[in-house]
Amino acid sequence: MSERNWNTDIIGFILPALIFITWYLVTLEGKVPGYLIPSPVNLVRVAVDFATGYANLTPYGGTLPAHALASVQRVALGFGLAAAFGLPLGFLTGRINLAKSSLDPTVHLIRIIPGIGWLPIAMVWFGVGETTTLFLVALAAFFPIYVNAAQGASSVSPLLIRAGRMLGASRLTLFTTVIIPAAMPSTVAGLRLGLGISWAYLVLGELTGVTYGLGAVMMDARMLGHVEMILVPMIFIGLLGRVSDMLLVGSFKRLDMFREESKQ
Repeated sequence: MSERNWNTDIIGFILPALIFITWYLVTLEGKVPGYLIPSPVNLVRVAVDFATGYANLTPYGGTLPAHALASVQRVALGFGLAAAFGLPLGFLTGRINLAKSSLDPTVHLIRIIPGIGWLPIAMVWFGVGETTTLFLVALAAFFPIYVNAAQGASSVSPLLIRAGRMLGASRLTLFTTVIIPAAMPSTVAGLRLGLGISWAYLVLGELTGVTYGLGAVMMDARMLGHVEMILVPMIFIGLLGRVSDMLLVGSFKRLDMFREESKQ
């Protein structure tokens, strides 16, 4: 690692360190009551207990694996559904005028409606619980995936399209060997946005009454007055979201390496 990159990494820790120090000092001196903002020391203790159940500090001790697994499964399924519909529809509207004129206006009209606006009707359609959560996650993740896939497909250089046709590529082959690879940077950006939004709307869905899930823990903790257990699931959601984003980016990097090796 170069000295410049090292200095950049150090700078990135300055603001979090200042926030943590200020937070610690404010809670240490009692300027902010613990029922509003708990001390970072208590938060760490509750987080460890939530993960391991070592001290039974809260009723949620040792339940992190079950709640995290339920949330990850919902995100994976909802995000998968969004990608399964958003990618092909985006590629089609990006390259075929008929598909764009027939689908694009409706999709963008629905996209403008806030995601939370779908919650009441989703509860009417699917009831309280699992299906409503999956619907909200899939719906919210669909739009950035669709928009970025369409943008990427429409931005493919005409020279690449012409070269593919000159080599005898059919319409389907053009999509699989020219358009989709060329649109990949925009597509990956859309998938990353969709995955991040999936975690955000997961919490909204889990607040509606599911039994297991990090969002469900947050709602139960609010009802019981456990402020630490509202914040701790938020931290784990952030960590899981970051890990899932890294896995997504890493999988596409590995795919690019495999494609490059196959060409050699």
